[in-house]
Amino acid sequence: MSNKIQTSLRKRKQRIQYRLRKKTWPEQSAPMFAASNIHYEMADRVQGLSYGGIGAIQLLARQTGLAKAIDEKLQLLKRHLPYHESDHVLNIAKNNLCNGDCLEDLERLRNKAAGGILPRSYH
Repeated sequence: MSNKIQTSLRKRKQRIQYRLRKKTWPEQSAPMFAASNIHYEMADRVQGLSYGGIGAIQLLARQTGLAKAIDEKLQLLKRHLPYHESDHVLNIAKNNLCNGDCLEDLERLRNKAAGGILPRSYH
């Protein structure tokens, strides 16, 4: 494998590892997925995800009051470090919208780098 490809792969892996690093969060007063700054752009050469409409789905959940209703009606967590009930419920629903069949697919999609192909493994 050429040095250019090895360097590119190493940098992608480092970006994913940095994004998934352990973090200590203070308790949150509002859901983490706020959908506050979503906009779409088109470019000639860009790496992107094939599930770009998920931001619009999150915005819809916020504007219709779905996320707020979930947080008010569903009391599962004693502390929100950092996620609220609506974050978890909507994450599972969005997994289904991205062709996810099981919870393992959440991790598969989470680790997928933009522009990369990550095959699904069946157990």
